[in-house]
Amino acid sequence: MLRLFDSHAHYNDARFENEFEGGADALLSELFAGEVGTIINVATNMADAESVIKTAAKYEGMYVAVGIHPTDAQECADIEAELSALDALLAERKKHKIVALGEIGLDYYWQPVDKQLQAYVLREQMKLAQKYSLPVVIHDREAHGDCFDMVLEHPEVRGVFHSYSGSAEMAKELVRRGWYISFSGVVTFKNADRVRAVAATVPTDRLLVETDAPYLAPHPHRGKLNHSGLMIHTVETLAGLFDMTPEDMARLTRNNAGRLFGL
Repeated sequence: MLRLFDSHAHYNDARFENEFEGGADALLSELFAGEVGTIINVATNMADAESVIKTAAKYEGMYVAVGIHPTDAQECADIEAELSALDALLAERKKHKIVALGEIGLDYYWQPVDKQLQAYVLREQMKLAQKYSLPVVIHDREAHGDCFDMVLEHPEVRGVFHSYSGSAEMAKELVRRGWYISFSGVVTFKNADRVRAVAATVPTDRLLVETDAPYLAPHPHRGKLNHSGLMIHTVETLAGLFDMTPEDMARLTRNNAGRLFGL
């Protein structure tokens, strides 16, 4: 049996309660009884973190990443209080099954964009990652150059660029600096030749797979509610790029994720 490691999902998103009978708990019970072995449940702000932690406590195979997403940062009334609350939560990270700081990063897609605020919040969280020796989960949407520059500013911090959409050249430099590259269901899309070409250049010991559930469902489920059970399509696509079996790719990416997150 495959034991899939979903390195990035949002099982506290309201879509699960609205679109899946029984909600996220019914779905997760089904998934963990099947081919899904481990899931990193990801928060995007401190209110979200509380519910993400509660969900992870119910499942042996679920762990947590907490952080302040760049678009959430722009909507926060008191960002200093939010950062202080994150610091306090990370101090109790083992109690809460927190294995990473994320998702954090830069997002220049959603308008309006406050680049100065986003950079400040990302920089402060990179400092927290160094303080607590945690890997980070980077959200990079239409901000490749600035995200890479932030990595250069913090050479002691390592992590993963999730649902990677950058260039092969940038991926090569990230890997050289000890980073991992994660691919979501986007790599299966019919119009994603560029993403597949980039994925094929990443060393196999730095590959991760993810769903970003409930978003980015892979082909042939594109546009539907995504979940960790559908990640097999992403694994199969990546396996084909490296002339591997899906079983070998699942094992490889599971081991890589375990190494990154200390599991």
